[in-house]
Amino acid sequence: MMCVLALTAAVLAACSSGRPDARDAADELAAGLTRQDVSKVPFVAGGREPQADLERIVKSMDGAKPKVSVEDVSEDDDTATATLRSTWTLSDDDWTYSTPVTLSYVGETWQVRWSAAVVAPDLAADDRLRLRTTLADRGDILGAGDTPIVTERDVRRVGIDKTKVDAAQVDASARALAQLVDIDADAYAKRVTQAGAQAFVLALVVRADGGGAPSQEQLAGVPGAVQLAGSLPLAPTRTFGQPMLGVVGEATAEIVQKSKGAVQSGDMVGLSGLALRYDRQLRGTPAVTVEAVPSAAGAEPRELFAGKAVAGKPLRTTIDVDLQASADDILADVGPASAIVAIRPSTGAVVALSSGPGGDGSDTAAGGRFPPGSTFKLVTALTLLRSGLTPSTDVPCTPSITVDGRTFTNYSDYPGSAIGDIPLRSAIANSCNTAMIAERDKAPQADLADAAAALGLGPDLDLGYPAFLGSVPTEAEGTERAASMIGQGRIEASPLAMAVVAASIAKGERVTPTLLADTPTTAAAAAKKPLSPQEASQLQELFRGVVTDGSGRFLSDVPGGPVSAKTGTAEFGTDTPPRTHAWMIATQGDLAVAVFVAEGESGSQTAGPLLETFLRSAAS
Repeated sequence: MMCVLALTAAVLAACSSGRPDARDAADELAAGLTRQDVSKVPFVAGGREPQADLERIVKSMDGAKPKVSVEDVSEDDDTATATLRSTWTLSDDDWTYSTPVTLSYVGETWQVRWSAAVVAPDLAADDRLRLRTTLADRGDILGAGDTPIVTERDVRRVGIDKTKVDAAQVDASARALAQLVDIDADAYAKRVTQAGAQAFVLALVVRADGGGAPSQEQLAGVPGAVQLAGSLPLAPTRTFGQPMLGVVGEATAEIVQKSKGAVQSGDMVGLSGLALRYDRQLRGTPAVTVEAVPSAAGAEPRELFAGKAVAGKPLRTTIDVDLQASADDILADVGPASAIVAIRPSTGAVVALSSGPGGDGSDTAAGGRFPPGSTFKLVTALTLLRSGLTPSTDVPCTPSITVDGRTFTNYSDYPGSAIGDIPLRSAIANSCNTAMIAERDKAPQADLADAAAALGLGPDLDLGYPAFLGSVPTEAEGTERAASMIGQGRIEASPLAMAVVAASIAKGERVTPTLLADTPTTAAAAAKKPLSPQEASQLQELFRGVVTDGSGRFLSDVPGGPVSAKTGTAEFGTDTPPRTHAWMIATQGDLAVAVFVAEGESGSQTAGPLLETFLRSAAS
């Protein structure tokens, strides 16, 4: 009997629950609008197909989606009214509104009455939404003393204006202009042909104060070709600070996709270097506008929402504009990859970071990995000083030395007067290879790595910019061990790293380089054995001796105070005779400099003249 009563109660409970709650249907609609997929929402039959209509309405919202929730639902017999709350996060602005939605109870289910106004308030049946962005003012890249480096500069945009040329002439005009400005004719003609009938299709951008643009007479000969005035964030010259600064241009498809709506097609963004890495800071926040666009020809769009642009913030660097320009000019005609790096020993500020055009756009200055050759002998000297030698200690400089079957010699024009048992200061001044190798038992490989770290070569640092600070293995045997004593084998450094070594010797303690003024580089962990005052004094003596008594004598008359320097030549490749990298590092006052040429005669012959020119320009 009790079982029968229980079953009867359950049936009565199911019946008494009546029809479903209208809120469930409203919640399902809100979830579908959030996903922009309402294909599973029950709608009242008749009228437009809701999913297709929704896709039409939001097609021009560039992938933006709202977050929709149900605020309230009220039921009155077979009709219910739900209030939806929609929030679109557009850049840094939120567009929030409420919309009423009517539901009807049909066939034992609550069904939604679809209309365009379900998506956004006051949308007429044929209206659609359109998202527009207006870019904010881009922040400048500044140099030392907040001198503008990359800032808005006048340009000329050359291209085809399709409103000024007959459709039948478009392809021929595009090809003629492409030939005129020396770009791929097929690719440009395709872009012009596929663009809208009202489009201006860019072919070339040139600086207003430079050459390279076709003359007005030349453009007049190509129907539809025009030149428009504009501006772009640019450095003082096309080559200034490249590739460090990078370039700004139209966003690539990959950048647009990765931005998740923050960047739209056609936006100007950083494409490389600092401009790319700090693009979000420099780009700022665009102003976002949402419009209701009627379908009727000639009808004006209605503004539904307008956000505010937030200008980009400048990026402050330590680059000295005059020194950077001088370094760039000096390297302009150097064929192989090359670099000049300059640092202030007192602060670690990087004041010039120049990579020559021979590197084909690669960052030779900060990212290059090359054996530093004899410039590394100052690290070797520190290791020997720590073993008990002094600048006056005699070391054996022989014409050659053989290690495990490999013969090492000095460079071809090594002075005969510096052969024999000579003081360490003379071996460094004249760059004797054999003396360094002969003393290798007094400079274990691990100690060599420790000495390098004490001078800033090797510690991993984050400059806020990709950089390689060098690598010195802690273990090496045989010929590799011998080669390590003269900066070869597996030892690698960038020009930036060797400028740090020079700066550390000048300051008497390890220097941490900094490129970004507002975010100084965090110093690496303390060296296992930091440079002592006595060691610093002895290294400074050896460094200076290269100019007073050795291979750097040609720098003795450079104005501006005493110069210390070290030449370096490093063999590479398998050619016979081997090809050589050319290095030279120097200090003068509060300036430490490294010069590198990927292939040259020697440090003094190839890198030396470039270094001298740079020092003289810095002193003027």
